[in-house]
Amino acid sequence: MSFPHQRPRRLRRSEPIRSLVRETKLGRTGLIYPMFVCPGTRVRNEVSSMPGCFQQSVDMLVEECREVEQLGLPGVILFGLPDQKDATGSEASSATGSVQRAIEAIRRAKLNLLVITDVCLCEYTDHGHCGVVENEQVLNDATLDLLADAALSHARAGADVVAPSDMMDGRVGAIRERLDANGFAEVAILSYAAKYCSGFYGPFREAAQSAPQFGDRRSYQMDPANAREALREVALDLEEGADIVMVKPALPYLDVIRMVRDNFPVPVAAYNVSGEYAMVKAAARNGWLEEKRVVLEILTGIQRAGADIILTYHAKDAARWLAS
Repeated sequence: MSFPHQRPRRLRRSEPIRSLVRETKLGRTGLIYPMFVCPGTRVRNEVSSMPGCFQQSVDMLVEECREVEQLGLPGVILFGLPDQKDATGSEASSATGSVQRAIEAIRRAKLNLLVITDVCLCEYTDHGHCGVVENEQVLNDATLDLLADAALSHARAGADVVAPSDMMDGRVGAIRERLDANGFAEVAILSYAAKYCSGFYGPFREAAQSAPQFGDRRSYQMDPANAREALREVALDLEEGADIVMVKPALPYLDVIRMVRDNFPVPVAAYNVSGEYAMVKAAARNGWLEEKRVVLEILTGIQRAGADIILTYHAKDAARWLAS
């Protein structure tokens, strides 16, 4: 039997050869760990739908941040739970809010971590929507000042990067203008540029206590059926001053990640969201799949699609596995 000269299996026959020619090499330096900070002290409540993830007070969060640093991860993104909710999410911009105090505590601890903060109102509003509501309609322009106020408060507390996730039109420009006018031109903006109205956010809404009290978010988050629209959203956010753009969720939108990567010469992030995490955890606990293998395969796939940065609740586990 005659064989061709080309035999692709030659480069698969051993792990050293496979490692040598591997096209996508997953590493810890592109993984960001999401964390939920709440009021109080000595609070650490596990999120039932997200095993291994916690709502925790500032003191406990700083201790976990030490672990994050020791694992070689570059940074965290913080989501806050307030003492009180109101119609405009006023605690989002409070200097004594959970996120603001957490940033300050991480800085006092002198941890070598990038601190990224989610900028949105849904966790802070009593109606659970990402903006000002009037007659059950989310008002775009009236929300922009509130988002800019929140971003500025994060910058004043010491955030390296602010990450608006609300999907209001013009919010990146409003935040950039407010930061620059107050001496924070060096604070970067990671925009949730293509954030889809997804069914994969359910566990997060338990963790952040941010479920809408009426309707849904289809009027401002993107339609899952649209891909070309994502390029328009990214282009607009870059025009307004975004430094990094993100696609959320990751797994159902790998094609969108690739489109963004191919069309824009900027850092691209992807959010491996709570529902994606919860599915893997549930299946692994039932013995239906091998968690380590599947997690690393998923993260490699997201990176292969074009993401430079991956926000993932698997980050700590992945860092351990990649170091072993």
